Amino acid sequence: MSNHSKNPRRKRATNNPDHSRRTHVSAPADSEIEARLTELVKPAVYAEMEHYRRLGLRNRLLTLPVMVSLVLTLIWRRVPGVMELVRLVARERVLWTAPQSVSQPALSERLLTFPAELFQHVFARVMAELPARQSLRTRPQPALLQRLRRHFSGFYALDGSTLEALFRKLKALQERADAPLAGHIVAAVDLLTHLPAAVWWAGDPSSNDKALLPQVKQWLKASTLVVFDLGYFAFTWFDDLTVSQVSFVTRLRAKTSYQVKESLRYHPQLRDQIVHLGTFRSNPSRHPVRLLEVFVDGEWRSYLTNVLDPEQLSLVDVVELYEQRWQIEGAFLLVKRLLDLAYLHVGSINGVKLQLWATWLFYAVLIDLCDDVAEALHHPLDRISVEMVYRGLYHYTTAVANGFVGDVPTYYLHHGRDLGLVKRIRPTARPSPSAQIASFLA
Repeated sequence: MSNHSKNPRRKRATNNPDHSRRTHVSAPADSEIEARLTELVKPAVYAEMEHYRRLGLRNRLLTLPVMVSLVLTLIWRRVPGVMELVRLVARERVLWTAPQSVSQPALSERLLTFPAELFQHVFARVMAELPARQSLRTRPQPALLQRLRRHFSGFYALDGSTLEALFRKLKALQERADAPLAGHIVAAVDLLTHLPAAVWWAGDPSSNDKALLPQVKQWLKASTLVVFDLGYFAFTWFDDLTVSQVSFVTRLRAKTSYQVKESLRYHPQLRDQIVHLGTFRSNPSRHPVRLLEVFVDGEWRSYLTNVLDPEQLSLVDVVELYEQRWQIEGAFLLVKRLLDLAYLHVGSINGVKLQLWATWLFYAVLIDLCDDVAEALHHPLDRISVEMVYRGLYHYTTAVANGFVGDVPTYYLHHGRDLGLVKRIRPTARPSPSAQIASFLA
């Protein structure tokens, strides 16, 4: 047996199920998605043309508008590969790009060299516009976040994920004993709008979530609140957020030493205390935090926040906010599995970055569509299934071909009852953690 076959890293890279082709034909075009992408993305693309020219890029066939339209189409129409994309653009209009003849080597070369920062700038421009659109809608808002908006200007969930192994298409990769991973991403999702407010990428796949914290800290603004898991547990990070007047909610890592400074509430099933972390460490935390401990579902749960005033952020608020962290987990699941970011179309880091920014861009536009659906169905956005809205576009496209006149939200309102658009509320045998805590306080 060869050394290569014994290499577990190589085996995982070459037999990764995420690298198997999900489809062999492209999905049909959808007029609603085309119109929405054209309305929201096209202005941002052309606003970047001055930067495009400053980079010294010529007005050749595969310009910025063409490349954005092609890569977006690759994603939202689930085009199985670059060769099929070449056939597609030769036969039909692709978003705002007219049919044209492009060779497969030319497009592949462009994917290797086209500046990914331009796609990143387009993503940032679109994300600057979408929150204003959502603020005009009147669908129900989460009561918790509505109540806390008096104290905080924004709410975000933060998390990271490592991308899959690169395809071994390039000769340089085929000569390596293992396939390198495609980098590490960290994203912040707005808990109120569900939009990906910011995304960061690191080329080193061995980076942990904390490696990108300097960029995250620079992005966060004073008076915002961020929720994150134990992957970001670090005293210096807590202190940096406090100094920047950014609030946070997280869990307490087991065996963390601390010294109680003040007890705000003591109950057999809950405790609310002001503490200093790292009593026995050489570099303890410089700023106090609140430690909130509750006994729910037969176990103790411990939370940390730098909001020291219970009137501003109660124990129930802290628990409910941490439960909202599922939004970032759901966003990564949808982006990687539903929108195929786990399936890398190219075997180069530059191509991966183009796909990365285009995928998050399309995900943001999809969330905007889901918010319109929530408005039409008069449900909170978190009750709408992003996956079923996306999959239901097939039925909408078929209905339009058969004579239906109207947009996607109108179609879902009148014909989408059986499509599973609204998530079911599953009954549980025991009350939620926040309900249990409320009963302790009663």
